[in-house]
Amino acid sequence: MRRSVLFGEETMRGTMMDFPLVLPVLLERAGKLFKDVEIRSRRPDQSVVRSNYTEFYTRARKLAGALTRLGLQRGDRIASMMWNHATHLEAFFGVPCAGGILHTLNPRLHPHEIALIARHAADRFVIVDEGFLPLLEKVRQEANLEKIIVVRCGSGNLPGEYLNYDELLAAESGDFAYPELDEGEGAAMCFTSGTTGCSKGVVYSHRALVLHSFGICLPDSCALSQQDTVLPMSPMFHANAWGLPFAGVMVGARLLLPGPNLEPKGLLDWMKTERVTFASGVPTICLGLLDALEKESETGRWKFEAPLRILCGGAAPPLELIRRMDHFGIHMLHGWGMTETTPLATISRLKPSMDDWSEIEKYQMRAKQGMAAPFVEVRCTREGEVVPWDGHTSGELEIRGPWIAGEYYKAPEMADRWTADGWFRTGDVATIDEEGYVKLVDRAKDLVKSGGEWISSVDLENALMGHPAVKEACVVGIPHPKWQERPLAAVVLREGVNATANELLDFLSTCFAKWQLPDAFVFVEAIPRTSVGKFKKMELRERFANWKWQS
Repeated sequence: MRRSVLFGEETMRGTMMDFPLVLPVLLERAGKLFKDVEIRSRRPDQSVVRSNYTEFYTRARKLAGALTRLGLQRGDRIASMMWNHATHLEAFFGVPCAGGILHTLNPRLHPHEIALIARHAADRFVIVDEGFLPLLEKVRQEANLEKIIVVRCGSGNLPGEYLNYDELLAAESGDFAYPELDEGEGAAMCFTSGTTGCSKGVVYSHRALVLHSFGICLPDSCALSQQDTVLPMSPMFHANAWGLPFAGVMVGARLLLPGPNLEPKGLLDWMKTERVTFASGVPTICLGLLDALEKESETGRWKFEAPLRILCGGAAPPLELIRRMDHFGIHMLHGWGMTETTPLATISRLKPSMDDWSEIEKYQMRAKQGMAAPFVEVRCTREGEVVPWDGHTSGELEIRGPWIAGEYYKAPEMADRWTADGWFRTGDVATIDEEGYVKLVDRAKDLVKSGGEWISSVDLENALMGHPAVKEACVVGIPHPKWQERPLAAVVLREGVNATANELLDFLSTCFAKWQLPDAFVFVEAIPRTSVGKFKKMELRERFANWKWQS
């Protein structure tokens, strides 16, 4: 046992194996322990392809060998443009196990933005679903991609400049030898959704992804295990499907990968027939599931034999969504995170001490962003001072931990997002209560600044979506000649239901002061969204910037 001197005293130090936390360890574990565990993928044509962990393990290693033979060097960025399916899962492990960094490109972005992101990341190769080739053709020259590897979904010959994914793997012997990877090396890369400006790159280390996987699987987190059948409805190009592919492989969970089709009835059918126990998705997807469930409530079409829990994030799920999903045996877990946090940072689970709380108190707590995951620390600051955990005093949410980004990729001008003492400034305004539960008040830029007071657009939205006639609601601050800004609510009504502005005002007035209430309501067919399903508030602010306020 080694000894050392610390602060003038001799202290005992542990001597542990130098065992790096790297993704090849998870891949080898899956190949040895979970050989027959099933992986199902749904293609764009709705056909389902069955494979298992043995095939996934073999093909991921062959991909690593093929990329090395093509000239991949340590740290090279290899882009992917694919839906959720087994081949994308192979890239999640094959690329970093070869020493590269997998950069998931978001195909829902404008071609020019995709090209800018790929060029900024300096992507060398791209692995692409055949259906995305027309999109790729619009970006390939500007992105300066060297090689294009195509995942086929049809027959016929590929143009000569393309490489066939399956043919590359077929040429490999499968005896690939992993390079000696350091846990601090980059393994994956994502760009932010750009809701607060230009997209920014975040590089995830092997260590961050392994520790994040442990964090997801803890019982008081998502409690993921080999007993689960997991359905990631969050795209694999959105913050790595929230880390579920890595965590699912680590524990040997059965995986269902839904491809591009996220139509609610099809998802619910799959959840029922395949006995899904864990899924993930943004509130937009979950609201669609709820709408389908309620329309078929009398037929009993979807009754889940196994307990089903859904991790909902990307935006705050309304309290009413959580409550009404309980009626169908679906337990909503509200998780919060960002691209910069890998992404899971907090999750809302009730403590045993809350068992005797009233029903409404429990739902209010479950609707909060929740407690920080183990090893993650949170605080709120205002004007440089840390605010108390009293559930009332708000400030900017700051966070730090072993899987929280320490910088943006090649963006030194953004260094001020990190404090001098090592905390990441999220840009979210929040409170933290005495129990340690975080509640986001709003994005700093989305708070309505009215007459020197702050109005939370999120609180108003969640309350509006509790009205039986309201399907969705988005609140934005619009310039006002007297009050600086006043809230305007854009509302989507449920099919076949009507409501007036006065009815909605009366509904809100029971829980909001008069000065907090929206001064205007507009009824719209749909609310604009970003590529990952968040409300596009900037577009609404621009659309109604010249709103004529009534005196």
